[in-house]
Amino acid sequence: MVRDAIGQEPDPERLALWLEVRGVQSGAFVYDLYFQALADAAGDDVVQHDDEVPVVIPAASVSRLRGARLEWSEEGSGGLVLVNPNAPTPEEAAPGVPSEVLEAGLDGPLATRVAKVLEAVVNPSIASHGGRSDLVAMDESGGVAYLRLSGGCQGCAMSRMTLTQGIEVALRDEVPEVTRVVDVTDHTDGENPYY
Repeated sequence: MVRDAIGQEPDPERLALWLEVRGVQSGAFVYDLYFQALADAAGDDVVQHDDEVPVVIPAASVSRLRGARLEWSEEGSGGLVLVNPNAPTPEEAAPGVPSEVLEAGLDGPLATRVAKVLEAVVNPSIASHGGRSDLVAMDESGGVAYLRLSGGCQGCAMSRMTLTQGIEVALRDEVPEVTRVVDVTDHTDGENPYY
């Protein structure tokens, strides 16, 4: 399939399949897969010559893709699937959250209550706009909830207002121990920022 697709490009013999980690979204790596000139590969990029189609992995993505493989899947509409045994570090998955808060996890009593309010009260409300809010970390001692917005809320110009006047108010009403809500969403990333 890749050979056929690259064969339809102008000057296919100059091209390689490039695979790189574009970033982290919703706690998982996000990838770019595209054709680009093989000659554009830098000295520290990894170039693999496999099945007549060279594959280039930019240096910054090499450790994040070590052991990964592209497979063909018949499930759903079918197509290439990247199977990657690597996951983002907690710091990559939730930038801006103190490491000691990440290490504490989401099993504490306050985190459990906040997650339940998000599922029962907040998410049904913002779902009408295609949005969702997830708890990614909870500072149990300070009452700070770290949230990631997704769907229609990611990149929305109104997301700040939704957070402060909607989500934070609902959380404080239901869980008074919450002192602050911090948005850790990358609003510039994704398929449709500024939805």
